[in-house]
Amino acid sequence: MNQQAVLSIQTSAKVVSSYAKRFSSIKLNSHSSGASQKSNASLISFNKHQTRCFSSNNHEMFANFGTGSSNMSNMPSFVKIVEVGPRDGLQNEKKLVPTNVKISLIDKLTEAGLPSVEVTSFVSPKWVPQMGDNFDVFTGIKRREGTAYPVLTPNVKGLEQALEAGVKEVAIFLAASDAFSMKNINCTVEESFKRYDQVMELAIKNDLKIRGYVSCVAGCPYSGYVSPETVAQVSYRLLKMGCYEVSLGDTIGVGTPGSVSMLLHQVCKKIPTGQIAVHFHNTYGQALSNILTSLQFGVETVDSSVAGLGGCPYAKGASGNISTEDVVYMLHGMGINTGVDLDKLIDAGDYISTYLNRENNSKVGLAVLAKRESMSESASSSSTSASSPTQQQTKKAPQQQEQIIGATTITTNGGSKLSTCV
Repeated sequence: MNQQAVLSIQTSAKVVSSYAKRFSSIKLNSHSSGASQKSNASLISFNKHQTRCFSSNNHEMFANFGTGSSNMSNMPSFVKIVEVGPRDGLQNEKKLVPTNVKISLIDKLTEAGLPSVEVTSFVSPKWVPQMGDNFDVFTGIKRREGTAYPVLTPNVKGLEQALEAGVKEVAIFLAASDAFSMKNINCTVEESFKRYDQVMELAIKNDLKIRGYVSCVAGCPYSGYVSPETVAQVSYRLLKMGCYEVSLGDTIGVGTPGSVSMLLHQVCKKIPTGQIAVHFHNTYGQALSNILTSLQFGVETVDSSVAGLGGCPYAKGASGNISTEDVVYMLHGMGINTGVDLDKLIDAGDYISTYLNRENNSKVGLAVLAKRESMSESASSSSTSASSPTQQQTKKAPQQQEQIIGATTITTNGGSKLSTCV
């Protein structure tokens, strides 16, 4: 193994070690001190497993990964973006978002060219009040041919309501952790599979496409470490039940390129890469790196949320979903097509961020919006200057022409110099 690969592994190990200390300090909600002690013990176990990913036994696996040469031939030329903002992003908003605002957001996302927009969840408003207008939202949006509009259906009643609304694609969700499953839906992973038997049967009977979600693929907030083999087995069973695709969700955002490599190495043994989607939270700032790692494995579908909507309930103040704008910008910069109009996508993110009166969580969105504002002020200033004959006569510098391409401004100075700025 070359020196560069060794240095890469050593650096990655330091990152994971640093992360482990931070993760173990997270205070989890517990109903008793005993539960808290049990959670802390689980976290310590989790940290040990994470660090072990970089032991000498795995040098061979990471040798090429460290140099950036591994799996590059697997990079897709097109990536399907599944926009989850209207559902996953808004579901935990405490203040109810008006139905017309949700519809407008979804229509803007459709206009931006996103191939799949997760609209809502057909759950009881008692449990998720924000989704109480699910029927009105789904029937009120402008549906474009070629765009998928999946909804979440956790039970038969929800599926029946979705069918009445005219839904063509649904999603079900399970966890790779019994502890998380018990906290979330009050049953074990095995019991949750049994609960979905009737849902799957009814969905298949009505020719619906079914997408499967797996939560906690990189770690659980209650039990800590989750083995890649467990995730692979849950994913395999979902496909066997009738799901066309499985989305692997890093619910608490603790995954790193190293642990994601280990995860996908196992999952790809059980199911085809073309049926894998990834859903990363950006809690520790690793989401884009993890997406890049997934692309190197040949993954072609990425979940993301406009303006980074959706928080992380397990780490106060931390970001949750990776923003769609940031993902699209990265992919386009790599020459990977998405079919998405980035400028229109940024408009959609600005729209919902403004309504919610919160800062846009997209770095790309903020940068482009700031650039637009700067250009607008510059144009206004130039217009004022042009009205002064004296200023026109003293102006000697060649006029600069700017052309906006997506989120990038290309400035030509007198036709002799080209520079890019975002």
